[in-house]
Amino acid sequence: MFIYSLKASTIKFFAVVCVALATLITLIAFIPVASGNEAVSTASEIDYSGIKTNEDRIRFLGQFGWQVGTDAIDSTEVTIPEEFDKVFTAYNELQKRQGLDLSKYKGKNVQRYTYEITNYDGYDGKVYANILVYRNKVIAADVCSADVGGFVHGIERP
Repeated sequence: MFIYSLKASTIKFFAVVCVALATLITLIAFIPVASGNEAVSTASEIDYSGIKTNEDRIRFLGQFGWQVGTDAIDSTEVTIPEEFDKVFTAYNELQKRQGLDLSKYKGKNVQRYTYEITNYDGYDGKVYANILVYRNKVIAADVCSADVGGFVHGIERP
């Protein structure tokens, strides 16, 4: 025969644990879930790898909502400089803000593809998307205008 006794403090402890679990379950049940219609984008949702073909590059840009022509208007091999000047340092800061960093690719030859964006809202001039690809992975991306006094910003839609 076994006899088990509970102290009042043990019962209070289990009561507090049960109330905490009930509260947690209630919160989880009522936390809103983002639907597909909302513009929710994080770096973890974007696929920067597997960029081998023109279709892959167009699909990459489409992840950000950009519509581009069927072919790149320019494709050039460029070398990331060993030492960054002011301009390249500023460009790398832009890349760091979007989770990319060109510092790891100093001295490497990379491919730059330029596409004309056809759905840039609020601007009448030509707008281009540039992506730098190294070993089938996007290592840098930006959107810029063709005007001398134009703009440049990250690949995300403003």
